Amino acid sequence: MADRYGTDVLSGDWRKPPRGRSVEVVAERGMVVEDATTGFVGEIMVVEKDLGMMVLEDRRNTRRSFPFGPGFLLDGAPVVLRPQAARAPKTSARTASGSRTVEDTRARVALPSRIYVEGRHDAELVEKVWGADLRVEGVAVEYLGGIDDLVGVVDEFDPGAGRRLGVLVDHLVPGSKETRLAEQVSGREHVLVVGHPYVDVWQSIKPDRLGLEAWPVIPRGTDWKHGICEALGWPHTDQADIARAWKHLLSRVDSYADLEPSFLGRVEELIDFVTVP
Repeated sequence: MADRYGTDVLSGDWRKPPRGRSVEVVAERGMVVEDATTGFVGEIMVVEKDLGMMVLEDRRNTRRSFPFGPGFLLDGAPVVLRPQAARAPKTSARTASGSRTVEDTRARVALPSRIYVEGRHDAELVEKVWGADLRVEGVAVEYLGGIDDLVGVVDEFDPGAGRRLGVLVDHLVPGSKETRLAEQVSGREHVLVVGHPYVDVWQSIKPDRLGLEAWPVIPRGTDWKHGICEALGWPHTDQADIARAWKHLLSRVDSYADLEPSFLGRVEELIDFVTVP
């Protein structure tokens, strides 16, 4: 005789996802899901589309990272979690820096004047926000790979009238190594050295663009970029992981509104300095 009430609901391995076809669901912040393999249940706090993962936080405030894909339960049903599809870019009458777009204008031949920044990430961030303006003005931005030999860099550039040099420095705060180096050239004619207060240019991106209230504080002696990735639950084993993290951060920047004012002001100051007739 058939059992009209079915089998014992507590029998078998309850950790395995129930049978049935998984439904594809967009992972969104605030959604509570369970990893069927480990049984970890948590709220989706961060969706890292470029890194291919999301960060869950359980009721004990423990955070763990999981890749998108199958193997999750939502309200007890199996789902395949995926990130939000990319939206089509909107056309705008203004550039990312807030300037009015200049139509039908070719990039000018680069002027003798230059803007130097410390590293590749600084240069890529400046290009993303001010690139259109700089091409119209004919200003090239180059990265130095550090400013330990700033005096030699300035000497080699040989600034003069019509050949100005602007330098953007990270962590330009009283008592820092960067401040001491900048002071060695700050009095030279046709040279302007300015800086922002952040340890790394990553911090010039507003933390709320990443779903954070503030950037994590990294203890002294720890590589800052690796420390940030570890604190946010991102892979940080090698330089390739750091490069992917930066690519993700840069993707969160669409315009000047995504950057801290203390960074914006210094870049604008340099652009004005090197483009003065």
